[in-house]
Amino acid sequence: MLAELHVENFGLMEAVRLSFTQGLTVFTGETGAGKSMLIDALGVLLGGRASADLIRHGETQARIEGIFEDLTPESVLRLEEAGYPAEDGQLFLYREMNTSGKNICRVQGRTIPLTLYRSLCVGLVDIHGQIEHLSLFRSETHRGLLDALGGLQDDVSIVNKAAKNYQAILRKERELTISEEERQKREEFLRYQIEEIAQVNPLPGEEEELTQEKKRLSNAERITGLVSDAYVALYEGSAGKQAAFDLLGQTRKALQELARLDDTFTGFEQIESIYYATEDLADQVRSYRDNSEFEPGRLDQIEERLIQLKRLRKYGTNLDDILEKRDKMIQEFDEITHVQEQFEAIHKEKMTTRQGYDTVANLLSQKRLEIAARIEKGLMQELVDLSLERSRFEVRFTPNEEPSNGGAEMVEFYFSANLGEPPKPLAKVASGGEMSRLMLALKSLLAKVESVGTFIFDEVDSGVGGRTIHKVGEKLAKIAENKQVFCITHAAQVAAFADVHYGIIKEVNGERTRTRVEALSESDRLGELARMLGGTEVEIARKHARELLTRSIATKIP
Repeated sequence: MLAELHVENFGLMEAVRLSFTQGLTVFTGETGAGKSMLIDALGVLLGGRASADLIRHGETQARIEGIFEDLTPESVLRLEEAGYPAEDGQLFLYREMNTSGKNICRVQGRTIPLTLYRSLCVGLVDIHGQIEHLSLFRSETHRGLLDALGGLQDDVSIVNKAAKNYQAILRKERELTISEEERQKREEFLRYQIEEIAQVNPLPGEEEELTQEKKRLSNAERITGLVSDAYVALYEGSAGKQAAFDLLGQTRKALQELARLDDTFTGFEQIESIYYATEDLADQVRSYRDNSEFEPGRLDQIEERLIQLKRLRKYGTNLDDILEKRDKMIQEFDEITHVQEQFEAIHKEKMTTRQGYDTVANLLSQKRLEIAARIEKGLMQELVDLSLERSRFEVRFTPNEEPSNGGAEMVEFYFSANLGEPPKPLAKVASGGEMSRLMLALKSLLAKVESVGTFIFDEVDSGVGGRTIHKVGEKLAKIAENKQVFCITHAAQVAAFADVHYGIIKEVNGERTRTRVEALSESDRLGELARMLGGTEVEIARKHARELLTRSIATKIP
């Protein structure tokens, strides 16, 4: 429940600090005093739209704080999972609006994004205002209300999951369902591409190897000459010129003798290394020369092969890309040629998922029928209490042709307020006062199963008069036996049932106007009820107010 509410510089409210308890709390005041402003502030606190226009004129920011206690298990778990556990069983909410446009949201004193903030506020308060009358006129809201009254949210989630699985199979089926002509064209095109690559039969790394070999063959004569020159210079020698190996041998012999004659000379080891390294190099050059055979016509073969490989460049920038594209085309070709097998597999999967959906959807439908019967019965008793004993309320179902989110049927409420008139959709039959009473009756049922701890009614008595207005007060008081209920009302008959009565007063202080909210004493409450009753005789109005209080107290006593 809402334990405390602090509002600063919001609209005409300069500074309002309120503490609340369980039971029925009413707010009353002159027209234009700012009664609905409290509801607006609470809506912003719960994640509603925060506009700079709501900031009190002349101020740079507005702040709204709220403390909730006795949280539901669902709210406690939601806070823990998000990392904002309840502190001593309390939830602290904070919204700040600035003229700069910057808005701040805090939970448990920590700033968080608005989207997360809103999700953590879900289920704290149920606000009913005039706009909810309009929601009842929209038949698409009726199924959700039925499910809420019956506590069927988990069943709906199971059905939605089954519907999602079935719809995924349908999408897969549509993707496969292409025309036979298009399929054949694609199959022929893929076959041509695959065969073209297969005829060339490229191998990984082949193009690089051929390019290197082409370079070697193109310079075969030059390579042969260079190898011969190198071997002659290294090992064989030529007319009038000794080979490098022979010269190194002479140098080695001289340094060997020098080392024998002078122990301090250490350069002999270096010449040894150079001498044998030169011999190894000569052996490598000779081996390269002896094994270098340039096959006649090989260069032409390489040229032709490189031309073939180049024709495949339309499939990729290199052979790796081409081979990868070929594998993908083979996979697609296999899928197209085996499309019938895939259709058969999808058809079986489609039947299985459809059966799974039908099973859970039919179970949900059966539960909805049972809930609908209980709602019709329970709501009729609530409507009798609100002086609509001759009315009729029906829940009607319209089957959906295909599996869809929400279940196998649509739900619409039908209502007749007059004996002898057949029930019709709400939008066509209910007046404003009747709709207020119908909504209050539905809320009475919802209060018995809803985990929300706080209900707010903004002028729920609109359009209701006579003896029925007293019934509205009784119904609100009944709901308040198990819930925290706030009510903004213009009716003294409703306000008389309050456990706590707040007056909302608009006053002028200097050059500024402000709205003040204060708890009324017993004497002030009598005066406020008398004002609401109207009339020119003050004492008569106060007497009537006293009678209302006495009557309401007697009504609430079990």
